[in-house]
Amino acid sequence: MKAYTIGLYEKAMPGTLSWKEKMLAAKKAGYDFIEISIDETDEKLSRLDMSRDERVELQSLMFETGIPIRTMCLSGHRKYPLGSSDDAIRARGMEIMEKAVCLAEDLGVRIIQLAGYDVYYEEGSEATRAYFLENLRKAAEMASAKGILMGFETMETEFMNTVEKAMDYVKKVDSVYLNVYPDLGNITNAAVSYGKNVLDDLETGRGRLVAMHLKETVPGKFREIPYGTGHVDFESGIRKAWELGVRRYVTEFWYTGNPEWEQDLDLAVSKMTAILDGLACGGDNSENQ
Repeated sequence: MKAYTIGLYEKAMPGTLSWKEKMLAAKKAGYDFIEISIDETDEKLSRLDMSRDERVELQSLMFETGIPIRTMCLSGHRKYPLGSSDDAIRARGMEIMEKAVCLAEDLGVRIIQLAGYDVYYEEGSEATRAYFLENLRKAAEMASAKGILMGFETMETEFMNTVEKAMDYVKKVDSVYLNVYPDLGNITNAAVSYGKNVLDDLETGRGRLVAMHLKETVPGKFREIPYGTGHVDFESGIRKAWELGVRRYVTEFWYTGNPEWEQDLDLAVSKMTAILDGLACGGDNSENQ
């Protein structure tokens, strides 16, 4: 069995592609699985209401192509946050949570990545943080009933931009079904901002890291930075995650209209698998030298 799996964030490919085309493109590049996006747009949120036949068809495509959907980026809570001071928005956020867990079960998704926001489009407060915690506990119960793991994404906002901050809520909820799914690019920016060390931050999540997003960033910018043009030390970050037991990784980047987008897939997967293959073969001998 392969020592690790590496996935492709769905939005790295043109949105006009069919699921089969996305799966075949990921397979051609050398990926093991796809991370499905359930963002705040009506188009992506409607996926939560897929019919039984649509779910069966998607499962069939996974078997046909050999590329499953195994993680879910659930960023729809940005618009409908679990900590909103608006009762209706909060209720919609919990409805999204429940449907996401059910969809994950049906599709075989193992990990749901949660956005680390109490609120996004409104001002946070003690009340929004209390609502957030209350609903996280309910979400963990939903996930535990279906056997689905959840992990906080470390975000670009002050609320939860480090593993250490995410772990504060993980400890409060105290469920094996709520963990941390860090974004290496985001925590790199936070480390620079706070004058701290990325590897030390990852260490705070020991035993509770379920996967890792591999994204390039530069100070103050969090999206659409091409690999190799930012400041993220992927080799040391991946090595630390590996030491902490992480064996599932996802390259997070975006299709921005480049007609040679397939080459972007090739570049991303080759860059990361070169590091991962070395670790899988025992290539980290730095402590023994």
